[in-house]
Amino acid sequence: MKDLWKTLILISIVITSLGIGGYLVSAQELMTPERRAELERNLASLEAQIAEQQKILGGKQQESASLERDIDILDAKIKEAQLAIKARDLSIQKLSADINGKQKTIGTLTEKLNREKESLAQLIRKTREIDTYSLPEFVLGNGSLSDFFADLDSFDSVKQELHKSFAEIGETRTETEAEKSSLEDKRAEQLDLRHIQELQRKVILAQEKEKQNLLKTTKGQEKIYQQILADKQKSAASIRAALFSLTGTGAIPFEKAYQYASEVGTKTAVRPAFILGIIAEESNLGENVGTGNWQVDMHPTRDRPIFEQICNALGLDPNKMPVSKKAWYGWGGAMGPAQFIPSTWVLYQDRIASLSGSNPPNPWVPKDAFYAAAVLLKDNGADKGTRASERLAALRYLAGWKNATKPAYAFYGNDVMDLADKYQQQIDILKGSGN
Repeated sequence: MKDLWKTLILISIVITSLGIGGYLVSAQELMTPERRAELERNLASLEAQIAEQQKILGGKQQESASLERDIDILDAKIKEAQLAIKARDLSIQKLSADINGKQKTIGTLTEKLNREKESLAQLIRKTREIDTYSLPEFVLGNGSLSDFFADLDSFDSVKQELHKSFAEIGETRTETEAEKSSLEDKRAEQLDLRHIQELQRKVILAQEKEKQNLLKTTKGQEKIYQQILADKQKSAASIRAALFSLTGTGAIPFEKAYQYASEVGTKTAVRPAFILGIIAEESNLGENVGTGNWQVDMHPTRDRPIFEQICNALGLDPNKMPVSKKAWYGWGGAMGPAQFIPSTWVLYQDRIASLSGSNPPNPWVPKDAFYAAAVLLKDNGADKGTRASERLAALRYLAGWKNATKPAYAFYGNDVMDLADKYQQQIDILKGSGN
């Protein structure tokens, strides 16, 4: 009997030693404090350099159009983009370390939870074994009355440890779930950053090509450049006829795109040129757009079942509908010009239907896609009408509210606003000609 109590006490001591604090593994064990501090310093330096390029860019844009000015603007944009890519690389490194740390923490907590469960099982087995003894057996099995009461005290201690173990299991399970949730958030943020990284690299290539073409065409002569600028001044007729590219459906005349944007803008208080900027940016995301297959490129549990429901409701064959292809950095499956994933589309489809009159709305129909984009942008604050609120709404469109103000996402917002400026100029020409 005494051996039995010793075993129980030993088990209780083992359980008591399984404190959560002793088993947590942080990301700092995978990235030293010195390395993390170095990353922070480098990131701050890059952000300061980016701010300087933005200042140069802002100053140049206030000057009159000239070959030298526009080459300087392109150089500033390219330099800013290159610095932003370096800064984003550092942010991704930090996220990767955090993700590795979270994964290790979850693994350690899971092991701890299993050990606690096993120890609890041993306690329960031993307690049941003790419960099979009758009181006379306890008394007769002890050499003295004092030993008997000592055993009773030990039994009470074991029961207390039993309750404590239950509590620790609950705490460990809660902490494990919190770590898993945090891990998913960090993974989603990392995918967003890689997404922007790829897009910005393509923009840099386009800007470099534009610069080289400009120098080649003008041969460095201001007179030739001014003539090129004059030739590029579009008339209202040419603006109306110009094609506006859309993802997942055919291009439409700019006049039709502006008509949709104006109609949607009236009902949502979101500026038409800004809506056009978002739609254009989403259509510029690269060769992955509209080339995917829902059974391969779409998230299997989050989006595939909903996608099938959307297609069935519209009488469409899901195998024939274009969605974005899965890139190397994450899932695809975005639909139509506004590039909504199915699980987001269903959250907005009733409001889209109410405003557009389409029931059910179709993410591949340009008009419905314009409404979808505008409703989401309105929810993101674009209806305030200021440049800052529009830029922030664009960033929320891409990365959600949590990540929208982080410097690493700035490129997307800046690019959307540049496009909105371009379309506003064209809209102003149309209005000036009587539309």
